[in-house]
Amino acid sequence: MSKIVYQIDPAHSAAQFKVRHMMIANVKGEFTKVSGTVTYDPSDPSAAQIQATVDASSISTRDEQRDAHLKSADFFDVAKFPAITFQSNKVAPTGPDSYEVVGDLTIHGVTQPVPLTVEEVTPEAKDPWGNMRRGATAKTKISRKDFGLHWNVALEAGGFLVGDEIEITIDVELIRQAA
Repeated sequence: MSKIVYQIDPAHSAAQFKVRHMMIANVKGEFTKVSGTVTYDPSDPSAAQIQATVDASSISTRDEQRDAHLKSADFFDVAKFPAITFQSNKVAPTGPDSYEVVGDLTIHGVTQPVPLTVEEVTPEAKDPWGNMRRGATAKTKISRKDFGLHWNVALEAGGFLVGDEIEITIDVELIRQAA
């Protein structure tokens, strides 16, 4: 079988994140504009290629003031760095519907290798319009400081306003492209 190219469906995909706020509770948010492609060869899953782009200005934490601060030069600096990108370098099957994917993640102009645990890869299914679709979930944890996101405020009681560790979950729906 030959390689299959899938397009990430932006209307049914998102990248969510979670970070500790004031060392008390987690704050969650998401980037609502995700695009990219997955090239997959069923006879050789390790040859898969994944390329994804996230529009950094599509960040939403359900608080306009916080979102504006996250878009500013203190954090993502979306005017200077409008995209967050991922390009896979290595794909290793870990089960019948799971993979370990290592690739280059670029945030805020800084590129670091990042492992993704990809699971819940669904079999292809035909949608009501005749398109073949499948879905997947990828997870990872990163240090925001590794990507040049250093802004913080020391708290009077000790600790910091924004945690360093960021948990990321990416849910994608893929549409098979015509051969």
